[in-house]
Amino acid sequence: MAEIVRMPKLGFDMQEGLLVRWVKQEGDSVQKGDILAEIETDKATVEVEAHGSGKLYRHLVEADTSVPIGDPIAIVADEGEDVNVDELLGSSGQKEASSSAEAKKEAPEKKEESQTSESVESSSQTGERIKASPLAKKMAEDHQLELADLSGSGPGGRIVKKDIEAALAAEKSKPVEKEVQPEAIQRPTEEKVEALPQAIWQADYQAPKDQSVPMNKLRQAIGRRMVESKQQIPHFYVTSSVNVESLMLLYKQVNGSLPKEQKISVNDYVIKATALTLRSFPAINASIKGDSIVKHGAVHIGVAVAVEGGLLTIVVRDADVKPIRVISDEVKKMAARVRDGKIKPEDVEGSTFSISNLGMFDVENFAAIINPPEAAILAVSSAQQVPVVEDDELKIGWRMKLTLSADHRVTDGVEAAKFMQTLSKHLENPLRLLL
Repeated sequence: MAEIVRMPKLGFDMQEGLLVRWVKQEGDSVQKGDILAEIETDKATVEVEAHGSGKLYRHLVEADTSVPIGDPIAIVADEGEDVNVDELLGSSGQKEASSSAEAKKEAPEKKEESQTSESVESSSQTGERIKASPLAKKMAEDHQLELADLSGSGPGGRIVKKDIEAALAAEKSKPVEKEVQPEAIQRPTEEKVEALPQAIWQADYQAPKDQSVPMNKLRQAIGRRMVESKQQIPHFYVTSSVNVESLMLLYKQVNGSLPKEQKISVNDYVIKATALTLRSFPAINASIKGDSIVKHGAVHIGVAVAVEGGLLTIVVRDADVKPIRVISDEVKKMAARVRDGKIKPEDVEGSTFSISNLGMFDVENFAAIINPPEAAILAVSSAQQVPVVEDDELKIGWRMKLTLSADHRVTDGVEAAKFMQTLSKHLENPLRLLL
């Protein structure tokens, strides 16, 4: 039976995506899970998968077209099936598809401009328009590359991500010529500082010039959402110092018997413990929708992952019922796809609660900003050996600070404190997390 493929929604504030290219062409055989197309958003390049098998019956939009979320982009049908497209799409879908086709016929110039809102012109000698994806253009701007100097390997000579990466690799392989600065403007060595009066060397020294670097799209999206969150959500914060002596011991014992690619991180234990805790606190595993509080039945944990130029949140679905090794494996695979720029829609959408972990950077304590429309986020700091008092004796113990940022419209201090108490108990008895 024929089914409609729609532009997926990737994130709370996504309104549309740019269909960069079709991987499958009309008439191509399709198996469930095959990549049909690539789309670009403010955050990343995403692969759209087929949810069924058959053949790609028809493209409803062309490559290099911006499409609102939820709009039809293709039809997948059974082999030999004759599809009534108008009937399948219905009056609304038919109108969208026909208006899109009409726009392509009547305004080819506008379509060419939309091929990338950021398509740029080459040198004034030729006046030719250079086709480049938004991601490629952003990378070129970030690394100060001239698109006019590059050759595109995409459809119709379009410059894509791999062309930029190839140019950067070639640039790195070139021998670096050291710039010789006049002695007068070099930073003085310690010997010079000692030998010369301060007034003399300060007069000779010239500081490097300021640089103005435009924000990339991901940085803009993060900034927009975080400003909205801090302005519209009444944050409050609860911090606990958790005894992770048993957790660190178990962490070392378990990983000692596992190959490198299967090792379980401290963050995997935190994800599992948080998910189990959220079962008992549905008001924190919640979001606001209009004048209602939606208490989510499923526990989908969002995990912040650092990428070039910002952060993306990957989603571990049903983390409360998954074994910790499954959680660990999923996080590794999703993080790899994020960093390769090949994420799937389900990798980054649908979280009900988020975790931001800076423990690997030796951070003692911090507070995170809530990721709307969620009601809370957990900030995880480093597990550290610190002086502690036990039974009136001063000892060295493992402690880790956790800070819950919560929406005061949804929950209150007492409930947040109880949440942290329960979470601490799970982490202080980590063997239960493996069961």
